[in-house]
Amino acid sequence: MSEARKETATERGAVEPEAFTARAADGYAIRGFFWRCPGPAGERPVVIVSAATSVRCRYYMRFAAFLFANGFDAIVYDYRGIGESRPASLRGFQGSWLDWGYLDFDAVLRFADRSFPGQPIYVVAHSVGGFVIGLAPSNHLIRRIFTMGAQFAHWRDYRRRLRMLAKWHVAMPALTAVLGYFPGKRLGWLEDTPKGVVRDWGFSWARIEDICRRGALALGPADRQDLVRQFAAVTAPTLAVGVSDDDFGTVAAVERLLAYFRNSPTTHLRISPESIGEPEIGHFAFFHSRFEKALWPIPLAWLRTGKVPDGAPGTIVAAGPSSSFRHPLDRSLALQGR
Repeated sequence: MSEARKETATERGAVEPEAFTARAADGYAIRGFFWRCPGPAGERPVVIVSAATSVRCRYYMRFAAFLFANGFDAIVYDYRGIGESRPASLRGFQGSWLDWGYLDFDAVLRFADRSFPGQPIYVVAHSVGGFVIGLAPSNHLIRRIFTMGAQFAHWRDYRRRLRMLAKWHVAMPALTAVLGYFPGKRLGWLEDTPKGVVRDWGFSWARIEDICRRGALALGPADRQDLVRQFAAVTAPTLAVGVSDDDFGTVAAVERLLAYFRNSPTTHLRISPESIGEPEIGHFAFFHSRFEKALWPIPLAWLRTGKVPDGAPGTIVAAGPSSSFRHPLDRSLALQGR
């Protein structure tokens, strides 16, 4: 007989999570799940997992269970308009990227601070999950960050640019204009998506603060510097991972976002599929359970030690405060002593 298959850490730590609801500052109900280890918490970290645009939190539940099996408390949640936090109808629903960060992620941060008192709060963020960190007024509570493919979706940074432009910046806004929301689930692209998020993505600018010109962030011109300063409030060390076959998270895209976290010590690690003996990874597969042994030890080690583990696949392309992208507000902020 062949040897019995060994259990993964996720399977060994399989425990049903508890559901929770956190109220955002505007009263909207943000829903998700959490895992809490038994016994006194002490200095045990609690890890919030923030999803990519229009990916349900349930996709990350095996990864969260993996963290739990390795001694962390863990939280997953859905932004407004998605999954557990979806309203009865999305037609005309005005959820936006600003809402997802300034209201929704902030609500979960405050929930973690209340419900896991005294425990360090860490964040694992996928794609837009890294962007929303900078928008949250409570982001100073975060002690350590791991991101995968986190970037601000500017079309000039894409791989396969024409294909991506046609799909995300032409087809997606056009369908949303007709239906009042984006029917991503029917198309097999994403979950159904609020029109405000489609607007923010489809008409994004090169600088985060400039999307105010479209009204996407509902901020007046005087508030653009405040928006940038909110990103600078993050002081947690960050490991930003990108993969070479990710159409969204190119080097330029990741560095564009990291530049806004000017007070966060950052390390940018690039991984190729070939380095782990796989034909592809792409933008979404990192958190699939098939990569538990090949890739998940990287965030696990970072969350435990604040270091990239020895022998990790990939190459560090940048470390320290990100400097490959500079925006004009740098000079004005420097003159103000910031």
